[in-house]
Order: sequence, then structure tokens, then C-alpha cells
Amino acid sequence: MKRRISSILAATTALALLSACSGADAGDGGGSDGDFTPRGDISMLVPFAAGGGSDLAGRALAGALEAANGDLNVNVENRDGGSGAVGYSYFLGQNGNAENLLATETALLALPITEDVEFTYKDFTPIMKVADDFTLMVARADSPYNSCTDVVDAAKSDRVIAGISGATGLDNVVLTLTEDETGAEFDRVSFESGGELTAALLGKQIEIASLNPGEVVGQLESGDIKALCAFSEERYDYPELADIETAKEQGIDVALAQFRGVIAPGGLSDSERDYWVQQMEDVLETDEYDKYIKDNFLQPNTAAGEDFTAYLEKNNQVLEEVIGQ
Repeated sequence: MKRRISSILAATTALALLSACSGADAGDGGGSDGDFTPRGDISMLVPFAAGGGSDLAGRALAGALEAANGDLNVNVENRDGGSGAVGYSYFLGQNGNAENLLATETALLALPITEDVEFTYKDFTPIMKVADDFTLMVARADSPYNSCTDVVDAAKSDRVIAGISGATGLDNVVLTLTEDETGAEFDRVSFESGGELTAALLGKQIEIASLNPGEVVGQLESGDIKALCAFSEERYDYPELADIETAKEQGIDVALAQFRGVIAPGGLSDSERDYWVQQMEDVLETDEYDKYIKDNFLQPNTAAGEDFTAYLEKNNQVLEEVIGQ
């Protein structure tokens, strides 16, 4: 059932629209009449709180853009709330303002399917998919659960409190797929970022959590948290994660990646869109991008421009089948 959050978001969108009108007039560096060049600082919006995978992505990609183009100054701004809806709704109001970017992920598709929001992915300009980010099911080190199979078996008859980052993100999707596959049922608690989710797990507010490797590898290495399985197609090649069994190895046929990428507002000219696609192509050649991929245990699967649009269309169909019920 869709949650009604439009009343909260309406004011945000209205204010953003006013900002976009003035910003687009002041920031027009060429538009449809010529080559685009930003005239001021660039905003990289992160629609989630600091400390999670989206925040890590936004900050890393901002730094990589600056490394690829010394003329760019990219400021990261967090606008969290509504499991990403507040940030995306604000960004909707930046229509036509080419000096704004957003660090995007699966919530871009899941929010319009499950929530009462005023946007879909078609309202924005896809620039670049930069990576795939699978998720782990984890528990505290002292948990009685030692595998995802243990958790599923318990959830078929008892209450298992599962933490997720954002009510519409990849965490919720993989748990839904697991429920559909096994007949288990999880009691979900939603948090606004992976950092909050990790703290809740360690604070014993929840029993298990779905977290991206980059959000929790420190706690895995310290021994405070243990991984129960990975919702990935194959085991990770990274030494730190190589011993984690996939859900499929444990008899749970579920694997799905959260994409990481960059979008721009809708209403951009071809020259503005092409400018940002080229900038992100250059980002892929930087040491900063390589470090982001390795530090966060990502798969560097990329798609630019129209290829990213095609990916979103296909991924949207999958999510509609899974959570659009």
C-alpha cells in the first residue's frame, strides 16, 4: 500500500521549483544554443543521510569529477527524509538547471512504485551508471543466526526484526524476494541511512540487517558483526568478502544489485546532457573512481546516457513485478 507523503513533499517541490527558475536563468552556460560550460559551483545532491552507501557514492563521485576536471567545484548536499523522497522531490524542482547532479540508486525506481510521489525516473536525465552494489544480510557477532537459512527458518514461525535502509531501497526488495522465495516473513524497521542501520544493529534494536559491504566492512573486520550471506550472483573476489556464501549457495535463489549512478534534472538541452556524460566518462578513468570501487567492494559495471536509460527501463519492470503489488 502506498504511503501518503505527498503533503510533506508538496512544499519541498514548490520551493524547489522557485529555486530552479532563478537557478536556470543564472546558470545557463550555453543550453541548446551552444556548448555548455558550468558558470558556478556544481551541487551533488544525496537524497539520504550522511554515513550510508548513497552518501559515500555522492562524496566519492564529487571528488572524482573534480579530479577529472580541475575547473569543477562540486559541493555535496544531503537532503534526507521519506526514504529518499524528500531529496528526489527537491531535485524534481531543479528542472532545467544543469548545474545540479544527484547521486542516485534503486530508490529512484522504487519510490514511484510504492509511494505517493510526483516523479518517476522519466522526469530526470540519466547520465551514468557507475557500479553495481550487492547487499549482505548481517547480524551481531553474538547472534544465534549463522546463515541466511537460519534466519529464514526462524522467520517462518517467529518474529525476526530486520533493519533496512530506506523503506523502498534494495534492502526491502531483497527481503521481499526472500519472502516470496521461502515463505518467511520479516518484521521490518526502516532507517534513513546505512550508518543509522549499523548503529541500530549494534545497539540491539534489530536482529538482522541488510547492508552494502562498504557500509559494514569495518565491523566485519573488527568482529562486531558477522555476515550471514550475500545476495549476489557469485561470491565476491575481494579477499575480505570471499568466504561469505551467497544466498543461492544456501538454497535461497535471490540475487539483486543496487545500481549506483548519477542523474541530472529533467529539461536539459542535448549539449548540457552530453557535457555531463563526457565528464562522467572521464571520471571512470580517474584514480578516485578506482579507489571508490575498491574501497566499497563494488562491481564496476557502467552504462552511459541512453544505455543508462535502457537499464533503468528494464530494472523498473523488474521492480514493478516484485514490489508493485
